[in-house]
Amino acid sequence: MYPAPFNYFRPSSLEDAIALLIELDEDCKIMSGGQSLIPMMKLRVGEPAPVVDIARIPDLSYIKQVGDVIHIGALTPHQKIANSDIAASLPFLKDCGGGIADHQVRSRGTIGGSVSAADPNCDWPTLMKALNADIVCTGPKGERVINIADFIVDAYTTTIEPAELVTEVRFTLPAGNQSGAYVVFKKSAPAYPSASAAVFLELDENNICRQASFALGCAAPVAVRSSSAEAYLVGKAVTEDNLEHTAQQLVACAQPKSNAQNSEEYQIKLLTAVFIEAANRTISRCHNETVTKGHLYA
Repeated sequence: MYPAPFNYFRPSSLEDAIALLIELDEDCKIMSGGQSLIPMMKLRVGEPAPVVDIARIPDLSYIKQVGDVIHIGALTPHQKIANSDIAASLPFLKDCGGGIADHQVRSRGTIGGSVSAADPNCDWPTLMKALNADIVCTGPKGERVINIADFIVDAYTTTIEPAELVTEVRFTLPAGNQSGAYVVFKKSAPAYPSASAAVFLELDENNICRQASFALGCAAPVAVRSSSAEAYLVGKAVTEDNLEHTAQQLVACAQPKSNAQNSEEYQIKLLTAVFIEAANRTISRCHNETVTKGHLYA
């Protein structure tokens, strides 16, 4: 299906984009890479609205480290993140960005578009939830820095204000003896994930967990974290039994629902499996092993 007719605007600067959003009021759609918006427009979800294409705004495509913080510009494509020198030293970024859909989507889609869409099945929101990332929004009142837990409040719903744009995603580097992994189960490479998990662990020399952070995607209207599940594993050896019990606690906080493809029971099994796989890959990386496995497919 083709989209309904719409007006198209392409500002050349951040200031012009904000001014245009003020002029159009709330009756507009923002497009960066278009990999989320265009499919919805083709399905004619909602009424036609002006489209403001911000893809050519300069200086919003970058990934850099400043002190112990990683800064990623909102218009940075998935593939650029995955291929960066920073991702080479932080392989969970490559796990995520390098496994999204196909090459065309990874080359066009952006991290800012992903977090702004707030799709509960998207990859970056799940990984960034586990990293406790901040989202930088810029608008008429200047910059706002919002933790991702406060930014994405429901499926497809964020706290972005009128005439604001997401301009950056940032997170603090994991500690030197901490590592992480992001694992997805999907039907095929171009498909959306059916289940996803991001796991970060800090282990001591005896394989005792000193710090833990997890998030599940495709599990509820927003990515799921559980402080009780994280607290359970801290202070314990990362054994198979302890990981299984942790997975049970984490998945118990999810809201998996039956759909045309999977029953609720099967979805629970998927979420448990991807969590344990992500945890095992993280453990290997904590021991300085190179793990380059990709996503899991049906």
